[in-house]
Amino acid sequence: MALDIASIDEFEVRGKRVLLRVDINSPLDPATKRISNENRLNKSLPTIADLADAGARLVIIAHQGDVLDYHNVVSTEEHAGKLADKLKRPVGFIDDVAGPAARERIKSLEDGDILLLDNIRIYSEEMSSFEHAVKLTPVEMAETYLVRHLAPLFDLYVNDAFAAAHRDAPSMVGFQEKLPSAAGRLLFKEVEMLQSVAVDPARPCVFALGGLKISDAFSMMSQVLGEGTADQVITSGVTGEIMLLASGHKLGQGSERFIEDRGLESFVPVAADYLSRFPEQILMPTDVAIADGGRREISIKDLPVDDLIVDIGEETISRYEQVIADARTIFVNGPPGVYEREESAEGTRRLWNAVADTAGTTVIGGGDTVASAAAFVDLDAINYVSTGGGALVRYLSGVELPLLRAMRRR
Repeated sequence: MALDIASIDEFEVRGKRVLLRVDINSPLDPATKRISNENRLNKSLPTIADLADAGARLVIIAHQGDVLDYHNVVSTEEHAGKLADKLKRPVGFIDDVAGPAARERIKSLEDGDILLLDNIRIYSEEMSSFEHAVKLTPVEMAETYLVRHLAPLFDLYVNDAFAAAHRDAPSMVGFQEKLPSAAGRLLFKEVEMLQSVAVDPARPCVFALGGLKISDAFSMMSQVLGEGTADQVITSGVTGEIMLLASGHKLGQGSERFIEDRGLESFVPVAADYLSRFPEQILMPTDVAIADGGRREISIKDLPVDDLIVDIGEETISRYEQVIADARTIFVNGPPGVYEREESAEGTRRLWNAVADTAGTTVIGGGDTVASAAAFVDLDAINYVSTGGGALVRYLSGVELPLLRAMRRR
């Protein structure tokens, strides 16, 4: 395996207690607090099924919600029920994680049993704010409450949580210090697919970068252009607007205020540097759409305008469609426009259909990216839909992920 990490196939698990860390953190309906998207649950099934079928006494740990979306920090009891329905076998649940009740329940498991513990984010050490405020080494994380109380009960630790691979948390990098460790099916699949994009993509390789979270786009752009991974980068959304500013175009009061209010003007000199170094590879919009009671498209030659730019225009869409059609590898992160509104959805609709129709290998990831794709195409038309957002961006930006570092060290 290119990962240089042990797989679950290298261990005899029958009769052994196996602790499996998955990422089944799922969007919740704001009104009902019920799970509204089951993608990550579905992606977790192969590893769970294989371990249980092999006779492991399987215990699953996972998180739901975090500091920035505290309203989503709820029990994982519903997750257990959905996993049971999908696996067509019982999945136990206990509203405890590492306390006495959970430990006694773990000790009572029989071969092939599956138990999901409650949301590990009930512990402060598993919150992202703890990670940022308290810098612990993996050795120190092995002495946190979670690891100290659970590790002695298990024979093997398995991690299948690629979507959380950028997290330096005890559940992600602490157990490797105490237990033999292996990667699950999804972790291997995610990294191998991203390696195929980052290391040896079929040519031409195109990155389509849009959306609002432009820090992701700019960190990836530096890596994939500097390393020669991408032959072309299509820019749209706020990323495209920043490129226009860097090339000397004034957008107008509405769009420039939008950018300044979010502190994104700092990316303009970075964009100018990229444009000077990679003038042929970076593609920018040549027309845009504004919303002034409907949809109105204007050439960038007619900028600035006071109205807010909400999408790319027809000329840009057609040009980008052709680039996508000619590509052999396409990676997409971020929608081109405000796709939730009809007057500004055309760019997103057209480009996603171009991605779905191309014969090239297509890879997407990130919450808003996947949501925008699902709004306009069948996700089955995409070759690979990653569960990762932050982990995916960091991996393609050349950053070593804490999880992979911990697994390799082990």
